[in-house]
Amino acid sequence: MNNRNKTGIGLVIIVLVACIGISAKTDITLSDLLPQVVKSVKIEQNAFNFAGEVMPLNPDTRERLDRELTVNAYWQSSTLLNIKLAQKYLPMIEQILREEGVPDDFKYLAIAESGLRNVGSHAGAKGFWQFMTGTGKEYGLEINSEVDERYHFEKSTRAAAKYIKKLYSRFGSYTNAAASYNVGPTKFSKEMKAQGEDNYYNMNLNIETSRYVFRLLAIKEILKRPNDFGFYLDPQDYYPQTADLMSVTVDSTVPSWKDFARQHGLTYRMLKFYNPWIIDSKLTVINNTYQVRVPRR
Repeated sequence: MNNRNKTGIGLVIIVLVACIGISAKTDITLSDLLPQVVKSVKIEQNAFNFAGEVMPLNPDTRERLDRELTVNAYWQSSTLLNIKLAQKYLPMIEQILREEGVPDDFKYLAIAESGLRNVGSHAGAKGFWQFMTGTGKEYGLEINSEVDERYHFEKSTRAAAKYIKKLYSRFGSYTNAAASYNVGPTKFSKEMKAQGEDNYYNMNLNIETSRYVFRLLAIKEILKRPNDFGFYLDPQDYYPQTADLMSVTVDSTVPSWKDFARQHGLTYRMLKFYNPWIIDSKLTVINNTYQVRVPRR
């Protein structure tokens, strides 16, 4: 045995001895100090569904789902943040989807699209639901140099629900609706015609869309039972829902959001935190009203 191997084994022994010594003196166990082991999930017939539509099981779908389960389970920093944010946002998304008549599983699109954050893509898609400008405006979102309602949590979620219902009506299944949400309805329709298929699982699509529904299934599975995937959180680890807020009606031009924030006992940063759809330092109001959220006093 060479010296390098001896050194490596020696270091492992030292670490284990130290861990055992610590655990003997405290309430910490060895399992608390060593990495969690992520167990493989059994992929069985009729075990996975999206919005009630069962994933057909064959060698192709088994491998594709197993890939997403493995990738999302071991992509620990991202998945851990998703779990923390889910506690904050998913209850509100669930309520809006329920009111709009959209299956609950579509809440996982917001995780797949944005990680439950108001992010932007290189292509110009923005917000939780990653709307492009044209689609956002088509579904009633105001988008200009001062306001971008793709960043408005409630309004963008309702817009997404309406868009999803239209996709379902066009493509005949919720699985197809989810896939077409990702790739775009025009491209999805062209691929359906070119391939002579009307079922996502039977279609050969670009890499991102080929993985998309399987990623939704994996996210759903991990969030349903995070402990089985090695994620253990205490109640205080989850991000809390937004503080008790009230809406202030704004029906005239706001020359300075900085002054508006101070008038309502807020910093400029916290005003934008509660109202991320405000994207400029001022607001021009012409025949319109806005609801600005501030903490209840």
